[in-house]
Amino acid sequence: MAWYPGAKKMELQPESDRQDAIRPTQLILHSIAAPWTPERTYEYWRDSTNLESHFGLGYDGRLAQYIGTQTRADANMYANERADGTGAVSVETASDDDHSDPWTDAQIAALIKLGVWMHRTHGVPLRICRTHSDPGFGYHSLHPQWSDGGTACPGAARIRQFREVVFPGIVAAVNGGTVPDPKPETYAPFPGAGWFKSEPNSPLITAMGRRLVAEGCSRYRSGPGPQWTDADRQSYAAWQRKRGFSGSDADGWPGRTTWDALRVPSV
Repeated sequence: MAWYPGAKKMELQPESDRQDAIRPTQLILHSIAAPWTPERTYEYWRDSTNLESHFGLGYDGRLAQYIGTQTRADANMYANERADGTGAVSVETASDDDHSDPWTDAQIAALIKLGVWMHRTHGVPLRICRTHSDPGFGYHSLHPQWSDGGTACPGAARIRQFREVVFPGIVAAVNGGTVPDPKPETYAPFPGAGWFKSEPNSPLITAMGRRLVAEGCSRYRSGPGPQWTDADRQSYAAWQRKRGFSGSDADGWPGRTTWDALRVPSV
């Protein structure tokens, strides 16, 4: 089975050994309807379901691979049950809860690079899939045969990006062009412990909450939002425990060490 060198290998077992072999002829893009990191997506596939995708892509462009590309993964469902043994490679990408947001620049660059590798490694032709079994590139809602009961995945904004940016970018890169590197993401500096205890109302709290959700530390019933609440503190305490802290060091009030590790984007 093939492993993409641009992704962190996080092999899922026992699925990786139990699933049938495929000859990959398609790359299908998805939104996972959660703002998860590749690591959080891996944890979900491993611990919460017997389903899986080949790849997971975070907002920051980091990519993980869970199943070799010549092995079936469940995310594409019927695209991997053709009698001739061909199948599709799946990429679940971080998104908001209703997959309505666009891909980030970093996600777009990562998808283009993966598409180039799929073309060069597996011979996926440089065209958008004309039918559900036609070799090429596509997105989950492109053909109804790829889903059970219909789907809007990956969302209207990302479908537009696929057609106007991602797929043309793959073609251009294969034909000698370069994939522009996205601007490096900047992270918010630690605002100080006292700032949080003033119960601030700030976009920075929303950004922090989204990162806590992405890391699997959410204790929110709704949100997160800009107003600091007890749900933020409980979620942050879960993050502190995940980083190995305990007792009074995991009381939910942010400190510099865990804040820097959380990598909250600047707002």
